[in-house]
Amino acid sequence: MYEKCVALLSERGVELTDIAQCVLYLQSKYHPDVKEDEILAVIQNVIRKREVQHAIITGITLDKLTESNQLQDDDLHAILINDYSLYGIDEVLAYGICNLYGSIALTNFGFIDREKPLIIKELNEHGHMCHTFLDDIVGAIAAAAASRIAHHNAE
Repeated sequence: MYEKCVALLSERGVELTDIAQCVLYLQSKYHPDVKEDEILAVIQNVIRKREVQHAIITGITLDKLTESNQLQDDDLHAILINDYSLYGIDEVLAYGICNLYGSIALTNFGFIDREKPLIIKELNEHGHMCHTFLDDIVGAIAAAAASRIAHHNAE
């Protein structure tokens, strides 16, 4: 499942190094010596969790179905294709990832979701693809990894 999730992320334009840049964005102020290879190992660990894998597969599948007009509900399609700001279910799916890593992950997710840096900004701007769930999933993975780094360095 890990390989499938990494392949799905890559297919949608997200590499683990992109997520690592988001983790650096969150943690460089607090842990300036953290290295990208350390961050990548933490991200891989986060993605190896079954709950995270389920969120990745679910979110990306919904984005792809929306993008290809395969949803049977026109109202839901309109909400997802336009990433309607009051929908919120995309964030709820992301919270499931953050909840595995504690309150720091939730705080980091709120910050990165509001700021939308780097790959998250690119995904949020949509282009010709639907990323309603993916931008939040990427932010949640970055927030979870940043939380692991923060917890590890506090010990």
